[in-house]
Amino acid sequence: ILPMMREIMPLPAVLVVDDEPLIRWSLSEGLTESGYAVRLATNAAEARAILAGAAGQPMVLLLDLRLPDVVDLSLLREVRTKWPDVPVVLMTAHGTPDDAKRALDLGAYRFVDKPFDVTEMVRLVGEAWTHRSQL
Repeated sequence: ILPMMREIMPLPAVLVVDDEPLIRWSLSEGLTESGYAVRLATNAAEARAILAGAAGQPMVLLLDLRLPDVVDLSLLREVRTKWPDVPVVLMTAHGTPDDAKRALDLGAYRFVDKPFDVTEMVRLVGEAWTHRSQL
């Protein structure tokens, strides 16, 4: 995001929800270097707690499809219901075209296959936030 844009629209926090430490670390590094405040969760329960505690704060969610305590789209469905202003980018190493279609139908901004390029994910966070702000 251009420096001028930051003055107009402050950067949101980014919640990275993934059970793989390397994914959390690499996304956290890339996002932090780009000026984002990053929160990390390893499962759906931690993600729910962080989202509930951050109600009303600007946030983008990077969400793994398969977590230790959720292996379907139920967390995405819950986020869309309880926190409708939070853009969600869904990530997965085990997705199907049907998963992608259902995620987008449920309101995910993007469905991204792993492995992915961290720089591209940082760009997607900014794009998701800008898109949300224009709705």
